[in-house]
Amino acid sequence: MTTRGFPDGFTWGTATSGYQIEGAVAADGRGTSIWDTFAHTPGRVMNGENGDVANDHYHRYAEDVALMASLGLGAYRFSISWPRVMPDGGGEVNQRGLDFYRRLVDALLEEGITPFATLYHWDLPQKLEDAGGWPARDTAYRFAEYAAAVHEALGDRVKHWFTVNEPWCAAFLGYASGDHAPGLRSPELSVRAAHHLLLAHGLAAPLLRGGGGLAGAAPNLYAVSPASDDEADLDAVRRIDGLQNRFFLDALLRGSYPADVLQDLAPFGFQEVIQDGDMELIGGPLDHLGVNYYSRHTVSASSDGGLVATSPFASASPWPGASHVSFVHGGRPVTDMGWEVDPGGLHEILTWVAKEYPSVPLYITENGAAYVDTVVDGAVDDPERVAYIEAHLAACRDAIADGVPLKGYFAWSLMDNFEWGWGYGKRFGLVHVDYETQKRTPKSSALWYGRAARQNGLP
Repeated sequence: MTTRGFPDGFTWGTATSGYQIEGAVAADGRGTSIWDTFAHTPGRVMNGENGDVANDHYHRYAEDVALMASLGLGAYRFSISWPRVMPDGGGEVNQRGLDFYRRLVDALLEEGITPFATLYHWDLPQKLEDAGGWPARDTAYRFAEYAAAVHEALGDRVKHWFTVNEPWCAAFLGYASGDHAPGLRSPELSVRAAHHLLLAHGLAAPLLRGGGGLAGAAPNLYAVSPASDDEADLDAVRRIDGLQNRFFLDALLRGSYPADVLQDLAPFGFQEVIQDGDMELIGGPLDHLGVNYYSRHTVSASSDGGLVATSPFASASPWPGASHVSFVHGGRPVTDMGWEVDPGGLHEILTWVAKEYPSVPLYITENGAAYVDTVVDGAVDDPERVAYIEAHLAACRDAIADGVPLKGYFAWSLMDNFEWGWGYGKRFGLVHVDYETQKRTPKSSALWYGRAARQNGLP
């Protein structure tokens, strides 16, 4: 491995999610998801926007696969829409919905692009939410049914699986802060949701291993620093690191929750949710672990000047047991999301996971940045995004040199898309999308990243 090169066999890909790009929300028997409901509720999404059409990937997938191939990308991480496959969340399978993913996978394989499939990227069928959603234990069992149906249809061609994407967001932004679907504000429900999302992973993972499949989960992890050496700030780090990182990693890789986090969550009745055998299921063997990384948290127990009100994520606190913690701006450059750029935090997270937890192959399953992009003479020059990706890839390369078993990198995102509560106002894509015409224009970052992929190293 040269100073700018990566090991042979390193995976270079991009990532997307179903609701953010597919559109076609009423096509071929697809059911309603919680994000359909949430986005159509006034005041929930900026400018009243929604994913009804999005990037129309459902109809334009062949064009998008050809675009990936033209860039020289070897892998694609996409998510499967649960309500497209099982409109009611369980029971009858919608073969027309599965047919879309059959066509997509076949198109990828024809171009030599390895499919990496994610089963849950936040689009819970609305009928399951009406029956209690993720706070209800039954939802985890319905997820296992869904996983089995998808694997039966695609398992002969898809070998790399991720069960749940960013369960922290699904649980705490969905059920504690209300900034994501379904938009509830209940710490008690959020901690139940977090456990059942992990239980869903534990139930589904063994089902995905049939036929040589490889299964894992993809939590979003953050390096966490104190605003000062004050004891209260150090405890703020413990709390945020505990709920953001260790809660999920300990469960997945050790089969237990951290004792201090259990104590923090005791007022919300969390331990009553855990049933006999749950942790053995959740902590079952992982074939790989995804790491979604965007920035660093710098936290304080103080409420004095220069602080974000509660969290860079949410308008209300998504942190049960740590609602008093504030987030400090560390003085680093920020993206259009206001997130600080800190590639050193990625190296820190990767080396920490490799050191503190049982060894498991790692993938960067999301990493990227939103910036304001402008089309000029048919082209989009985005040097800030190029610099962001290059710096984070360099952090990955350094982590590998330090012994981290990192096997691949998926840039977020292949193309601009519906950015959840921000609507279409934030652009993360390597490819620019004109939402009126659906014209795709590769940005300079796409061309740079394609060169990196083709030469297996930093240009």
